[in-house]
Amino acid sequence: MKRNGGSGARRIARVKARTVVPARSRGLIRGHVRIGVRSDKSPATAVESRSLRDPTMCEVCGAVYTRKTWRAGERTARTSLIGVGWTVCPACRQSRESEYYGRVIIRGPVRPDVAAALERRIRNVAARARFTQPERRVVSVAPWQSGIEVLTTSQKLAHRIARELKKAFGGRTTYRWASREGELVATWECGAGSSRKAAPATRSNR
Repeated sequence: MKRNGGSGARRIARVKARTVVPARSRGLIRGHVRIGVRSDKSPATAVESRSLRDPTMCEVCGAVYTRKTWRAGERTARTSLIGVGWTVCPACRQSRESEYYGRVIIRGPVRPDVAAALERRIRNVAARARFTQPERRVVSVAPWQSGIEVLTTSQKLAHRIARELKKAFGGRTTYRWASREGELVATWECGAGSSRKAAPATRSNR
């Protein structure tokens, strides 16, 4: 018996129409939609640096742009200054102009001694990130309502700071995209044990 090719094709079409996109794939699609605020989905730093010669050195911080990446540390010390281009790197320009792509909101109330411990943690996280990624920097740390506001040059640094605060002091973190320019807002809320974790340990007399 011959099978009806037309009805088989229609059945296949109906099956394809009912195919459900896996949840993980849907998440990736939504992620691309958020990132795709620029025509080529490239980070702002990459877009700003495309026209630079290789190598180019930042006249402010000494970071070197080579092989399509801004680098710091020992690799910059080995860069020959013969024929090098000079500019102000995107991170230095952002810091100068108070431009940011990441925002961390620390919801309080936060005691002064706790605020000092939180700021030390933030600076340490930023220093580690800058060692390998010199364009990821903290623009400012300032009081905000009853808590603290941290502005960063990149979304990834803001995400990392909020994650490290939760890891060190507990509490709860949430993340959201605030604008079509790609600004990430990470909110960290102090937990019940945050004050105890942030306070320095005292030595017992016993």
